[in-house]
Amino acid sequence: MAHMMRFAETCGLVFVFFVLHCAHGELTYTVQEELKHGSVIGNVAKDLGMDLGRLSARKARVEMEGSDKEYFGINLRSGNLIVAGRIDREELCGEKPTCLLKFDLILENPLELQRLSLQVQDINDNSPIFQKDVMKLEIRESAYKGTRYRVIAAHDADIGQNSVQSYILKQNANFVFNIQTSSSGSKYGELVLDKELDRESQQELSLLLTAVDGGSPQRSGTVLIHVTVLDANDNVPVFTESVYSARLPENAPIKTKVVTVSATDADE
Repeated sequence: MAHMMRFAETCGLVFVFFVLHCAHGELTYTVQEELKHGSVIGNVAKDLGMDLGRLSARKARVEMEGSDKEYFGINLRSGNLIVAGRIDREELCGEKPTCLLKFDLILENPLELQRLSLQVQDINDNSPIFQKDVMKLEIRESAYKGTRYRVIAAHDADIGQNSVQSYILKQNANFVFNIQTSSSGSKYGELVLDKELDRESQQELSLLLTAVDGGSPQRSGTVLIHVTVLDANDNVPVFTESVYSARLPENAPIKTKVVTVSATDADE
């Protein structure tokens, strides 16, 4: 690197310096998200073969590409790269499968840059969440066994094994839960009618669905599915008596009441 430091500080030569520098590659560290402030990521001085006195004399510092937030720092006495701010993978990289942060180790007098990369690993710090605490379904009692009702999936900000892996429907008399895969490869859930409904015996049902991730320890989220059973014309009117009898005098006047009959229908 000595021959690089002798370059005059002109714009053109500094550009050449960067090109030559990048050709030497970069250091990559791997770290879990949400490490405590001050946690050691690695020793930059050792990994780059630098003398500790050189780091201090040349005012070494680190700056992250594209951000003015201070996520990392360097201990000039030890050469350790340390956590200086909260590293939240979900905030930094969203749902990207790989979270790679780029930053520079900067040395002054003369200016020298060393590219560094930090791969942030996901931890299971988020629970599955449904869009609503309660889902409402209206199902007609005439629905056949095997009828399917799509349920909005839970979302988990974590990725991979730490995201939603399974669903558990609390045991009930009428429904089971199945996971389906769409043509695009995404997964979604379905309530499947396993036993036909009868509004006359039960007008409403409450089902508890739990989404579970694959982290350790596992995290979960729940939603209450409220089912309203709609009426179908599945009952006939029934008279209160199977046979009605009455006696009527032969000289009874017109409009004389002979007998009163009544019928009921379980449907609405």
